[in-house]
Amino acid sequence: MITENLTLSIPMELQGKRLDQAVARLCPQHSRARIQSWIRAGCVTVDGRRMRQRERLHGGEVIRINAEYEDTQEAHGRENLPLDVVHADAAVIVLNKPAGLVVHPGAGNRSHTLLNALLHHYPELEIVPRAGIVQRLDKLTSGLMVIARTPAAHTFLVEQMQRRAITREYQALVAGVLTAGGSVEAPLGRHPAQRTRMAVREGGRAAVTHYRVLHRYRAHTHLLCRLETGRTHQIRVHMAHLRHPLVGDPVYGGRPRFPPGVTAELREMLESFPRQALHATRLALTHPESGQHLSWESPLPEDMQGLLAALAADEETAHGG
Repeated sequence: MITENLTLSIPMELQGKRLDQAVARLCPQHSRARIQSWIRAGCVTVDGRRMRQRERLHGGEVIRINAEYEDTQEAHGRENLPLDVVHADAAVIVLNKPAGLVVHPGAGNRSHTLLNALLHHYPELEIVPRAGIVQRLDKLTSGLMVIARTPAAHTFLVEQMQRRAITREYQALVAGVLTAGGSVEAPLGRHPAQRTRMAVREGGRAAVTHYRVLHRYRAHTHLLCRLETGRTHQIRVHMAHLRHPLVGDPVYGGRPRFPPGVTAELREMLESFPRQALHATRLALTHPESGQHLSWESPLPEDMQGLLAALAADEETAHGG
């Protein structure tokens, strides 16, 4: 049995939201169904009183959650999969996720996930919500992730994430040549017709991506992207919204683009790149126990390094180098 004791303050941006919607937004580690059951059982109070799940909030209220629930981590099983651990202490683990590894079990992915590996290497995570997973990276995205090692650290990091106090920077290779950096502020929600896709849509959740140019190639741009929010597929959808989709993106990428006079070798590399060219390269946060500001960096994996090298060689050849 796991005990959850949380105190949350309702930000003004959630004014007018239903109680269950607001708590679900502030506690993404728990399902809406679990939160609704807590509200019905009286485990959730608002300014000291019980409310129905459909009641609306004004903003500024203090919510307290005191609940118990069965641990379901064991149902996912443990698997001895390798982990590239960058940092580990009593409160947090920072690891470098390879492309191709699913983070959390789901339909069609009940095994061979990061969660399964975490439960094997760190059995104490079975008492932490979602085995300590605070953020997700898409299956085909590589790079840095933080894992909370205790329930208290998990709560602290989730709150940091909600306050946008965790820095997450990504390197991306996109199609087309961007003349300058900028920001994308465009709300994201489920695609109205294709529910596995996300889309820029009115009424979606606020989403902000900042980007700057690291290098321009003849038909592509190497970007550094910083997330202000962390929505599903955010960078991928925002870049596609700018008509500069990520190279290799199987969902939002569209047809590959090639520089004039592209060689057969480079054409093949661009056409066959097996994933979206996106890597979580830097992570910075306040440590849950020490309060120290820490940061980590991860170099680009070999597949992206190889693609950038091929684009640089193409650029040099075109300029008569």
